[in-house]
Amino acid sequence: MTFLTPPSWQCRLFMDPKSAELRVGVHRLVSRAGQLTRATSGSSGYDLASAEDGELTILPGAVALVRTGLALELPPGLEGQVRSRSGLAARSGVFVLNSPGTIDSDYRGEVKVVLANFGDTPFSVFPGDRIAQLVFMEVPSVCLVAVDEMAPTERGDGGFGSTGNASLESTPRIEKTSSGASD
Repeated sequence: MTFLTPPSWQCRLFMDPKSAELRVGVHRLVSRAGQLTRATSGSSGYDLASAEDGELTILPGAVALVRTGLALELPPGLEGQVRSRSGLAARSGVFVLNSPGTIDSDYRGEVKVVLANFGDTPFSVFPGDRIAQLVFMEVPSVCLVAVDEMAPTERGDGGFGSTGNASLESTPRIEKTSSGASD
């Protein structure tokens, strides 16, 4: 199934009682905004495309905020997660920097993608290029409770590689050099 294909761009969100399909409102802010589509019926992510005015070049080591020209109306209890496209990452070293980027249900502004170029060459983004993918996830309502003690677990307070073969202590670190100034 294709998600919100024209002419239903102005569709308002609702839960159809006859279907388990959740509806999300999509608003095109600019005419060049792409359409949210999935590559296959089994794809989890919907492609997000660039809606920039023209070519945008991201130099190696640089970060760019790329427009999609879309705004979403998500129902409470649902978030949009902006994730990297595996092909861009593998071929060009281009990633969504804050992956997954979160689109909260009460946000109504333009969806933008923070792209970082970790490759060796400049990366060009053209209008209509698929730059990221959008996955919808449920967000449970939780009740946070202050506790005096926590139940023990096998892992305890071990983190940062404690369940793998190497601990953080064995990870190479960047050495700080003294600037010569005294404390």
